[in-house]
Amino acid sequence: MRKSVLLVASFSTMAMLLTGCQSNLSGDSYSRDEARRVQTVRMGTIESLRPVKIEGTKTPIGGLAGAAVGGVGGSAIGGGKGSIVAAVIGAVAGGLIGSATEEGLTRTQGVEITVREDDGSMRAYVQQVQENEVFRVGERVRIMSVNGTSRVAH
Repeated sequence: MRKSVLLVASFSTMAMLLTGCQSNLSGDSYSRDEARRVQTVRMGTIESLRPVKIEGTKTPIGGLAGAAVGGVGGSAIGGGKGSIVAAVIGAVAGGLIGSATEEGLTRTQGVEITVREDDGSMRAYVQQVQENEVFRVGERVRIMSVNGTSRVAH
């Protein structure tokens, strides 16, 4: 009973750590470095839209959290040398599962917005889909750029 409670607590901790790593890639989200910086603003018209998936983060946190949980869970199995072997196997398996879980939990739906800018150039921008925000082909939009990061807004 004690071992199963320990295992459940470990998995709950891992889930909290992984969801805390999620970043926002929407058009209305700015990093601290981008705040209060002068932005270049261009205007354009949407030529096409395409749904895309934005892959999740792949930091060491997912693997390390998974390895810790797997090691603790594995060490709870058996006793003596069997416990050590189970801890190592649990740590390796947990690390792999933790990495995959982090990427899956932080994956998000995005949109590729192809814009014909007023200067005649055509560029595509990818950003996270925001709830209640709908872009339409033919719509006039603003493109804001700062430090190599651009976003499209109504």
